[in-house]
Amino acid sequence: MTVAAPSGGRTRIPGEVWVLVAAAFVIALGFGLITPVLPSFAQSFGVGALASSVVVSVFAFFRLVFAPGGGWLIARLGERPVYLAGLVIVAVSTGATAFAQDYVQLLVFRGLGGIGSTMFTVSAVALLVRLAPPGIRARVSSAYATAFLLGGVGGPVVGGLLGGLGLRVPFLVYAATLLVAAGIVAVFLRHATLRPAPGTPVLPTLTAREAWGDSAYRAAIGSGFANGWGNFGVRNAILPLFATAVIGRETWVAGMALAVFAAGNAGGLLLSGRWADRVGRRPFILAGLLVSGVATAVTGFASNLPLLVVVSVVAGIGAGALNPAQQATLADVVGRERNGGPALAAFQMSQDLGSIIGPILAGLLVDHGSYSLAFGVTGAITLLAAVPWLRARETRTTFHPHQP
Repeated sequence: MTVAAPSGGRTRIPGEVWVLVAAAFVIALGFGLITPVLPSFAQSFGVGALASSVVVSVFAFFRLVFAPGGGWLIARLGERPVYLAGLVIVAVSTGATAFAQDYVQLLVFRGLGGIGSTMFTVSAVALLVRLAPPGIRARVSSAYATAFLLGGVGGPVVGGLLGGLGLRVPFLVYAATLLVAAGIVAVFLRHATLRPAPGTPVLPTLTAREAWGDSAYRAAIGSGFANGWGNFGVRNAILPLFATAVIGRETWVAGMALAVFAAGNAGGLLLSGRWADRVGRRPFILAGLLVSGVATAVTGFASNLPLLVVVSVVAGIGAGALNPAQQATLADVVGRERNGGPALAAFQMSQDLGSIIGPILAGLLVDHGSYSLAFGVTGAITLLAAVPWLRARETRTTFHPHQP
């Protein structure tokens, strides 16, 4: 078990981590550009809610299928090369998506992007595990996720506006931002020491099977699945359709709903990042799942923009409280000295599996039921994910009296 250093409160976030934070902001800003227009772009080829949701799910499906290969590449090539290659692959596939001529091409291009996405996502987590001082793991996770979410605040709004210039324009802009992020990491992390020094004893790789013996890891798999289902899948695939169908048909309405969720998420991240290193991971994970689950279930009953804004903000706060504590728990389980690529890839697979199943089931519920039913089921899945955490161990074991 990893024990945090007693000086955790005074430890500064390393410069290498800030490089990843800056890259995360650029990536999220670009991803936010396409989120509000992707379902509408899919429907422009004459498909319904289910088929447009599949466009979101196919991206996650390719991430899921390639995740074990991503962990294998990290163990053999290192985190940084895999991270950079992943960004370039997503940039190329996203640029190609802008020129899709039919629904099948759209599916293929988005799916191929999922391969690169899992490469840079798992690599980023592995980099953070290696670079973050143990005593400030939640704070590092919060800084990284906050940058991602701040990019998500502006991205959907700008994407909604760019959608007015044409549904293909945001994809081209996103491809460019990914290349910028790759350049940032390539330049500023080129001298970072990420591998053990020659002659240093190398601990065995932490496999998913070994990590599964830890109750905290098992609980994280469950909450990761629910988080992928609700916040990465259904919210991105169904919320834009709900906003335009029920609230208003302008593309900026969908962008606004996603942006305020991201803003609430940023607030939850700051709170959890500050206190999860001090009082523990489990309280914030449990609170985040409960708040996010209830707010998501209520979303389907929002009948006007102010109410949709309120429930989106609350759901964002819950998701923000969950993520840094959950990420810190994974880092506690893996530790800095072991290669945790396979275990981290398995966790990423759980999130991606939720991202695949959630939008498809929600799309079916919308087509054959209602939006309120789709969001209600999603909220229930999130609430159920809190149950394993009631018995999971607390991985943060050392109190830091000087933690700010």
